Amino acid sequence: MKIWLDGGLQDSESARVSVFDHGLTVGDGIFETVKATDGKTFALTRHLDRLTRSARGLGLPDPDLDEVRRGCAAVLAANPLPLGRLRITYTGGHGPLGSDRGDHGPTLVIALGEANRRPDSTAAVTVPWTRNERGALTGLKTTSYAENVVALARAHQHGASEALFANTVGQLCEGTGSNVFVVLDGEIHTRRSAPAVSPASPAP
Repeated sequence: MKIWLDGGLQDSESARVSVFDHGLTVGDGIFETVKATDGKTFALTRHLDRLTRSARGLGLPDPDLDEVRRGCAAVLAANPLPLGRLRITYTGGHGPLGSDRGDHGPTLVIALGEANRRPDSTAAVTVPWTRNERGALTGLKTTSYAENVVALARAHQHGASEALFANTVGQLCEGTGSNVFVVLDGEIHTRRSAPAVSPASPAP
């Protein structure tokens, strides 16, 4: 498997990111997951627009979108799959062991994984933990997903495949890796913590 790391293709088994990368030490990073069918991406421009918005919200430099596009094309060409998830990860880069950022610049990783089509129906549970609609990361697609890991594990313990969060005022917010859509009288209603790309876009 080939991935894109900081400017070029590398073997996934030998590619290395610093153990001091801020994305690892404090979750200082953002990402997008793009559906790829037979080497073609879905709504890549809209995903990259959101990547840039998330970077600005987190105080990271704007990603070089030309490089991101080159990386996406190179990874897809090197790893042909009929249906895949193209994951673009952009972090604060090498930094100190704390909340301050270093001056080495961001890290960019683009990787591809095989994806399976979702079933027509599934079971979901609600969880007692809430999303903070007034938090500093609201609306940003960040790598801080530990809450999602805990919530999804709870769903699996209860025989479900997804967990649903409410926000602090009790409004239905989102799943751990999905958006929630409700159809009332033929009209679609949804509430998201991050700007949507499309309901057809695969969840991370």
